[in-house]
Amino acid sequence: MSGFKEPSFADRQKAALEARKTILNKFRAQPGPDDPEVKRRQAEREAQAVARAKSREAREAAKAEQKARAAVAAAEAAALLARQKEEEAARLAEQEAEQKAKRDARYAARKGKGKKK
Repeated sequence: MSGFKEPSFADRQKAALEARKTILNKFRAQPGPDDPEVKRRQAEREAQAVARAKSREAREAAKAEQKARAAVAAAEAAALLARQKEEEAARLAEQEAEQKAKRDARYAARKGKGKKK
């Protein structure tokens, strides 16, 4: 078995020339921009881009609608809470007024007992 034979300069040049030829043949074999297949694929890509843009807009619209619903729900909850606080404050004020009236009545009754002599 013989050892590895290092390629000569001429062999390397020939290999490089062959590689360039194969690359050039591959490039020439590709369809040009006028080819119907290329135009069809381009149209498909554009249609997909339009579909993606529409779906993105739909998602953004849905998000905006969801945010608007959440804002309305939060406003309703805040209004309900404020109304409950007002009702509680009014109930406490009424209760305090009743307690004060009872206290004043007891005080007046006590004072009235002393004056009857």
